[in-house]
Amino acid sequence: MDPVSHACAEHYTWGQGCDGWHLLKGDDLSVIEERMPPGTEELRHRHARSRQFFYVLAGEAELELEGQEHRLGAGQGLHVPPGQAHQMRNRSAADVRFLVVSAPRAHGDREAAPATGGMPA
Repeated sequence: MDPVSHACAEHYTWGQGCDGWHLLKGDDLSVIEERMPPGTEELRHRHARSRQFFYVLAGEAELELEGQEHRLGAGQGLHVPPGQAHQMRNRSAADVRFLVVSAPRAHGDREAAPATGGMPA
């Protein structure tokens, strides 16, 4: 096997100017590096089967999990159990880069979750 990085990994875009790189794309395990520019956010959602771990590589992100806001800086991560509604946001003035580790993979296992009271969707 050869080493992998975002320079040689399968790339995709999502949201408004966000990037993702599939570092490992297996059915039982997925590792994605993502980049979110300032002022971007994903849609609030949940996964029925997938558990995820978000780990910030650079910058500062906000990860809302079941109505509780978690501010994550470089070197910090948070586990999202299956069925838990969550939303990643970048409200900072700089890009945020992070890893999303999913087991099993989260693609195809996503459903929208309603916005929580008092927070933007």
